[in-house]
Amino acid sequence: MAPEKTGLSVSELNLMIAEAIRKDPRTRSLAVRGEVAGFRHHIASGHWYFSLKDEQSSISCVMFRTHTFRAPFRPTDGTSVIVTGYIDVYPRNGSYQLYVTSLQADGPGAMYIQFENLKRRLNAEGLFDPSRKKPLPMLPRKVAVVTSQSGAAIHDILNVSGQRNPSVPIVLIPVTVQGTGAGEEIARGIRRAGTLPGVDVIIVGRGGGSQEDLWCFNEEAVARAVADSPVPVVSGVGHEIDITICDYAADVRASTPSNAAELVFPDRRELAGRIRALRAELGQSLGREIRGRELQTGRLRERLNQLNPERRVQQLTARSRILAEQLTHAMNAKLERAGNIRKLLESELRTAGIRRTEQLLYSVNRQRMKLEALSPLAVLNRGYAMVYSRDRRVISAALEAEKQQKMTLRFADGEVAVIREDAYRDE
Repeated sequence: MAPEKTGLSVSELNLMIAEAIRKDPRTRSLAVRGEVAGFRHHIASGHWYFSLKDEQSSISCVMFRTHTFRAPFRPTDGTSVIVTGYIDVYPRNGSYQLYVTSLQADGPGAMYIQFENLKRRLNAEGLFDPSRKKPLPMLPRKVAVVTSQSGAAIHDILNVSGQRNPSVPIVLIPVTVQGTGAGEEIARGIRRAGTLPGVDVIIVGRGGGSQEDLWCFNEEAVARAVADSPVPVVSGVGHEIDITICDYAADVRASTPSNAAELVFPDRRELAGRIRALRAELGQSLGREIRGRELQTGRLRERLNQLNPERRVQQLTARSRILAEQLTHAMNAKLERAGNIRKLLESELRTAGIRRTEQLLYSVNRQRMKLEALSPLAVLNRGYAMVYSRDRRVISAALEAEKQQKMTLRFADGEVAVIREDAYRDE
């Protein structure tokens, strides 16, 4: 019979190695310096995968999404960094890797790289957008100052405010402005200042110092607290040449704490001058308004007078008189023209009547002359006579005359009754 074979499975071996590594306290929390290589951002999960190397060796690293969003910058190949994390074994393939929980830039310019990366990321989110900036009040009711209670900044602010306008109350919120944890403390102070009743401006800052001294004002927590403040925030950090992330996020950036106080506290003399100027401008504006109203009132009064019923009746009466006069004048002119036309027509008619009468008389005379020429009576004037019977019929033949006993002879100058001679003999 073959001897029984004993031994560990691959999975058991990997788990044993992982357990041994996990029990070593040196591998649970360590910081490693190296250069990033093979950086890869897994879009779906949000995890970062890369190697950390030096001149002789390299180690695989992973930084999960829960930690990447807090990273001050996104590394690239060749970036020198210091990472913090722990070592663990991946049981599936038995490889170990460094699980990174945080990182920071290392080497020359590391702080500058970290500053620029954070500034670029926050700017992409819109934290520095000018449209988010809130204007400062002309005369604040109460000012909160977030700074060290023993630093030069608060003394400068109190000195400037006392000279310019000591009537504005100041609330000091003391915070640590340098060292580890100072950024979170400053952020808490800014949030607290925004909740105080009556505070409508916040000054945050400190006096001058090195880049390391001022670094807490470059932390993301401070920038977000400033951007989320419900009241305007004035950032006065260091000297004029010092620029921090807090300056970019603030509503107003001051070159120094003293300059911040000058921007926030209005000078009493300047206010008095502005009040005098406003009073003069208001007086001029009021004068212009009064004159304008007077002109408008005059126009309205004139219009009201025009719309007055009595005035309207007078206007209509006068208009009626004018129209009546115009109508009378027009009628008289028309009657005069009609009379002239009538007279002209009468004259023309008279002339035409006379002309027509003359024509008719002339025609009648001509006809009369024709009739007289043709009338048998005209023959009488030449010695002839006309013979009439007793019943006044003209006898034009002797045979007919023989039948008549009595006849009438008509001469030009009269008539003579005759009896035939033979008529006497017959008797």
